[in-house]
Formats: sequence, C-alpha cells, structure tokens
Amino acid sequence: MPKVTLLAHTPDPERTVAFAAKLCYSSSGIEDLRDGLTDEKIASFVKMLADMGHESPIEHVSFTFGIEGVSRAFTHQLVRHRLASYSQKSQRYVTEGQFEYVIPPEIAKDTAALKLFKEAMEADQKAYDKIADLLKEKHKKEFLKAGHDEKTACRMAEKKAIEDARFVLPNACETKIVVTMNARALMNFFHHRCCSRAQWEIKEVADMMLKEVCAVAPNLFKKAGPSCVAGACPEGKMTCGRSKEMREFYEGLKNNG
Repeated sequence: MPKVTLLAHTPDPERTVAFAAKLCYSSSGIEDLRDGLTDEKIASFVKMLADMGHESPIEHVSFTFGIEGVSRAFTHQLVRHRLASYSQKSQRYVTEGQFEYVIPPEIAKDTAALKLFKEAMEADQKAYDKIADLLKEKHKKEFLKAGHDEKTACRMAEKKAIEDARFVLPNACETKIVVTMNARALMNFFHHRCCSRAQWEIKEVADMMLKEVCAVAPNLFKKAGPSCVAGACPEGKMTCGRSKEMREFYEGLKNNG
C-alpha cells in the first residue's frame, strides 16, 4: 500500500500567499503589507484568489512529499507533471536483490491471475540476478586487467552490471520518490489525478497528498480535487456521472484530514 509523508512545506503557506496577493492590489510598500494580515483576512484573500481564478500568487508556496510503496508504473505517470522536482530511488546504483512489487487490486482478486503474476515476478528476479552475476564477473575481469585492485574492481563491476540487468525489471517493481510541487502545480495535479477516470494507483496517492496539504493549508486547497469539485466535469461523454458523489467524498476527505 502506498505511503505518503509531507516532509516539508513553506512555513505558514496561506499567509505567504495572502502577502503576495495583497501586493498585487496595493500601493503600499513591502514592509507595510504585513500589517493587518489577520487570520480572517488571510482566509479572505485566499478565497478571493480562488473565486477570481488568480493563480500566480499560490506559486510562492511549495510542498515536499516522500512517497513509497508505489510502482514504477506510477512514477512513469507522476513525472509527466513537469512543473515539479523529483528524486527517485535509482535502479542503476541500488541493487534490486529480492525486489518488492505492487500487485494491482484486480489481479489480487483473481486467483489464477495472481498466481501468474507472482510467477512472472519470480522469473524477473531470477533473470535479474543471473544477468547481474554474469555481467559482474565479466566486468570484474576487465577492471582487474585494467589495473584496479580487487575491491575497486568488484564495486565498479557491480554498478556496471546492474545498470544493464535492470532492463528485465517490471513496471510493478516497488520504488520510492521525493516530490516537490508548488501549490499551483499541485492544484493541476489534483484536477487530473483525483478524477475517477485516473489510473487507480495515482488516484490513491493523489488523494493521500491532498489530505496532507489540507491539514496545513485548508483554505488554500478548499476547492482542490477533481475538476467537478469546484465546477463542471470537463470529461464530456467520458464523464463518470458521479459529480455529486465525488464532491461529497472530497468534502469528507478534507474535513477529516
């Protein structure tokens, strides 16, 4: 099961957003803008921005998440959100000895499918180990011949071996990733990935991320979620037809965060 941890965020994010927004509509100096920013006025500024669709001030705050227990299939989708920073567990530098993997729920429900899936994972592991061993031995001889000592040759050979052996690893292979997005990029991410038509794993993680940010900036993310939460569904004929249900679900998620 995925695990999402909010590792860090801009201190007092809603105040920072309100400060930036106030600057846009005031002739006051920078120092004077801090005056009178009560909690009520901060909430009012944040609401005003959402109502006006003025999104640039929310780019001034960012959130960093640690995500684990997810598949490579998930991260292939995640990194398509380009206005973000990513640091992911490397299969080039980290040996996948008995790798963990994510089992899709529909496969887990089907006994025959689950059996085949696990057999495929075991076969991938055996192939990975065998290829890594063969290449490591080959590269070790080359590095020794080039004049490296035994310890150095082994270390260099292993790295060079696993960077090719990883090609047999599956999309199901478990990975970990650290992600940083500003609030505007997160809003866009939630619009797309909290939608019921999103792939199940990335939707599950997006919901977890939304719950985390709502706990520290509830006003800022009050309208966050799939597009139907704050407006009309953009999916046209592809709509799930459950806008009311989705609004109720995300209202509950935010209030219980």
